[in-house]
Amino acid sequence: MSETAKPAAEHSATTDEIDLLDILIVLVRQKKWIAGWTGVIGGTALVTSLLMTPIFTSTAKIMPPQQQSSGLAAMLGQLGAVAGAAGSIAGLKNPNDLYVGMLESQTVADNLIQRFKLMQKFEAETMVDTRIELSRLSDISTGKDGLITIAVDYKDPKFAAELANAYIDELIKLTQTLAVSDAAQQRLFYEKQLQATKDKLAQAEVSLKQTQEKTGMLQPDGQVQAIIANVAQLKAAIAAKEVELAAMRSFATEQNPDYLRTQQEIHGLKSQLAKLEQGQPEVGNFMVPTGKVPQTRLEYVRKLRDVKYYETMFELLAKQYELAKINEAKDSSSIQVLDKAAPADRKSKPKRALIVIAGILAGFFLGSLSALFRDGERGRSDKFKKLKNTILGTT
Repeated sequence: MSETAKPAAEHSATTDEIDLLDILIVLVRQKKWIAGWTGVIGGTALVTSLLMTPIFTSTAKIMPPQQQSSGLAAMLGQLGAVAGAAGSIAGLKNPNDLYVGMLESQTVADNLIQRFKLMQKFEAETMVDTRIELSRLSDISTGKDGLITIAVDYKDPKFAAELANAYIDELIKLTQTLAVSDAAQQRLFYEKQLQATKDKLAQAEVSLKQTQEKTGMLQPDGQVQAIIANVAQLKAAIAAKEVELAAMRSFATEQNPDYLRTQQEIHGLKSQLAKLEQGQPEVGNFMVPTGKVPQTRLEYVRKLRDVKYYETMFELLAKQYELAKINEAKDSSSIQVLDKAAPADRKSKPKRALIVIAGILAGFFLGSLSALFRDGERGRSDKFKKLKNTILGTT
């Protein structure tokens, strides 16, 4: 046998000679030593658990909106091939992840920090430290049952419940300002367009009033009224179609049949408008181009035409807006609170029994290990002395 193989063989022989009986004999002989270790570490664990601050957990559960419900599915079904290309939130593997992300967002955290003055409460120096502490106390998760659970740990059970419920309040506020569903996106789009048209209508009415005061005209003749009404209706129809086309761009491609048809309709309406405003009237048609209107009335006609245009536009957009609100309502986009957080009447942490048991087991293990080395050090067991020297690499 080579010289390098001898230490390995000796170590194997020494290890094989140590059986369970030898270990039990040493443990019995060193029972006081082991009991001392177990008592000290177990007692330390008990004292530590008693000194730890009790923590209470308050839990709230919510049921987030069900995406892609029947109302929205029916609307996408009418679009045919567009439905396959529509970018929808339902494309997420789990739609609940969106709301969990919103609850864990910096926006929600900052609102909670301001609402409860958490920077002073946590005695944090910066907003970053406060957010980290808030995240440490909060546990937001989603389960297989489709519910989102918000759990808050804190030494004050009342504050823990208030903070958990505040998360729900902030989520509801956030969903009201963000479009998180297809129906909500459409409603928000038409809402902005309607408000802009309303402002322009008000400006046009003020401008018409100023023109009336300056020119002294109250009403043009019937022919001019008909011209104004037709031009306003055509312009409003064009604008409404353009708004519809802009809405379709969010979920349809340029090759979509509905998209192409809307473009053709806009082109046809613009052609009619150009003929009415600049071209020659058709034979037998009492309508005349607006360029033929006497110059003294032209300014008044233009102002009145703007008012009529924005009135018609406002009516068309109002109908689209109401329809979008109905679709959003059908889309079940409201967050429902299943369980509201209440102050806990029992602490959740620390688990004193587990801490003491872990301390006792750790004390017994360390005491037993040290007893084996201690017994070998005193020379009572050559086997364990050789084993200790082999492990430590000494001779």
